[in-house]
Amino acid sequence: MSFRADKVWSFKDSGFERSRNYLENKSVDDVKSLFIELLQNGIHGFCFSIYEDGQKPGDIITEAQVRRRIEILKPHTQWIRSFSTIEGNEWVPKVAKQYGLKTLVGAWIGDDEEKNKIEIDNLIKLAKDGHVDIAAVGNEVLYRKDLTSAQLISHIKNVKNAIPDIPVGYVDAYYEFVQHPEIVELCDVILCNCYPYWEGTDFDNSLSHMQQMYDQAKSAGNGKKVIITETGWPSQGEGLKNAIPSAHHALQYFVNTNLWSADEDIEVFYFSSFDESWKVGAEGEVGAYWGIWDKTEKLKFVNED
Repeated sequence: MSFRADKVWSFKDSGFERSRNYLENKSVDDVKSLFIELLQNGIHGFCFSIYEDGQKPGDIITEAQVRRRIEILKPHTQWIRSFSTIEGNEWVPKVAKQYGLKTLVGAWIGDDEEKNKIEIDNLIKLAKDGHVDIAAVGNEVLYRKDLTSAQLISHIKNVKNAIPDIPVGYVDAYYEFVQHPEIVELCDVILCNCYPYWEGTDFDNSLSHMQQMYDQAKSAGNGKKVIITETGWPSQGEGLKNAIPSAHHALQYFVNTNLWSADEDIEVFYFSSFDESWKVGAEGEVGAYWGIWDKTEKLKFVNED
């Protein structure tokens, strides 16, 4: 998820009121107990972090590595979301299905149309082989301006025609669906990313901000199902405006989000499962610390003060 240069929402000015914090007046031990309970019961979904320390996109990932991480996640989730269909990413839905998990499988597309074709062909094959419950054609393509809306529509239509019995959508920031009704019309399901952190929101208002992001996507969706495909809070790194990373904020955000998700029956894929060191690039140091497990696959928060 990239830095949102344009802040499109202001809690102060919106007059918007929803649940600011499920954890008001809860002690640190109470929050940790809720965290463990949520994991034991299992949340809706996790975004799958495929890269170990020292790996990066472009490296070939083995089935064994994917299997080890799926085994860690299996007791704690119903769904797994993957981001690509090449370089070992294709193992994610295959292995997840073997463990009885459902899959939201993405083709990573951008400005390289030759590579786009490979990604999309592999997505279609995975779907026809029974490994895909929801297909996502691209992630934040419009936000990055890698393709035009017309080019993206062509790719989505291609996938929809090839796998007519499987829901097909496109993943982007919530406000892109407000700005692109032509994409909404084509998608079977609206797949929106909602990050209060990247809009510089202070933690106390983070849940309400995220809920309002969802409401914007839902309104734009005109009755179509809306799934939050990414939301989270970093546990360390540099801050952004009023948004401050910390282990306690990350812990609280996870609990707040998943309690709200269960209360409102809203499907959420939490970002992310494991810390990934390669993400320091454009996102800065904070990019490496969005996981619920650290880069060594150790569960975070439970042993921290």
